[in-house]
Amino acid sequence: MPGSAIGIELNLGYPGSVSRSIDTIITPRPVKSVVTEGNETQPSILFGEPVILNTDNTYSRFGASGTAATFAGIAVREVKQATDYYAGCGSYLPGEIMDVIERGSVTVKCNAGTPTSGGKVYVRTAVNTSIPTGVVGQFEAEADGTNTVEITNARWKTGKKDSNNVAELTILTRVNP
Repeated sequence: MPGSAIGIELNLGYPGSVSRSIDTIITPRPVKSVVTEGNETQPSILFGEPVILNTDNTYSRFGASGTAATFAGIAVREVKQATDYYAGCGSYLPGEIMDVIERGSVTVKCNAGTPTSGGKVYVRTAVNTSIPTGVVGQFEAEADGTNTVEITNARWKTGKKDSNNVAELTILTRVNP
């Protein structure tokens, strides 16, 4: 009877974890907050998600309108002081100070494709029903026409992806310092 208690290889980590700290630049800024009629309209940003830098010096999620030129980095995981029940949910809420890696290596979710060492990095900007694992605003290892944007200053590091779709990428240069 085959056992499954001992895995074949270790997981690569959690999305948003800094994986190599030698050449890392991390910058903290607030997450954009827009309150309309008493309700927050901006989404939270998960650890390991790409972000853009806004003109008001805040970060927002990289979404459908994101481009390689607006890419600011990746939200990195940190140990946060729990001030309420939702503080430990693995994300940054609007108005919180968020740490973003602008240069260096970090683990992220790769929802589609298989990363290759030195391979191109893409972020999905539009839904494609033929790729059900693709999530708008998250990373992929293969192009999907106009539905993805190539992040020209990033490359997949090791070419490995674990069973949780976590892979390591490196941001080579800063775009929006």
